[in-house]
Amino acid sequence: MEYLKLGQTGLEVSKLCLGCMSFGDASKGFHSGWLLDEVASQKIIKKVLDVGINFFDTPNSYAAGTSEEYLGRDLKAFANRDEVVIATKIFFGDGHSDSPNTKGLSRKAIFNQVDASLKRLGTDYIDILYIHRWDYDTPH
Repeated sequence: MEYLKLGQTGLEVSKLCLGCMSFGDASKGFHSGWLLDEVASQKIIKKVLDVGINFFDTPNSYAAGTSEEYLGRDLKAFANRDEVVIATKIFFGDGHSDSPNTKGLSRKAIFNQVDASLKRLGTDYIDILYIHRWDYDTPH
């Protein structure tokens, strides 16, 4: 596997990144008709680790957060946390609540979403945090 520096982050990532949009509990989320269950997801995650891919992309919203849960459990089982790069996204929330401050990009919502992602991923840090889309309701 070839690796490269990711911009000016100092992170070294595989040229290929595994996007985890298709992983998650099919009974949850807005795109549930074509999700891979945990067993199928685990096989793919293990295989990409075996070939040297160290870069994984998921957000808090896919399959109501179960994409993050699957990825977190599988990385814990098959990889050293320091050897992988996890990118997740915020904005939409995980779909478990429509209450204020659980989605969007207000300071409070960001902290709530990051805390929830850390729990689902089973880690104490996130390497890359993306904004999934612009928040027109939060002043800049």
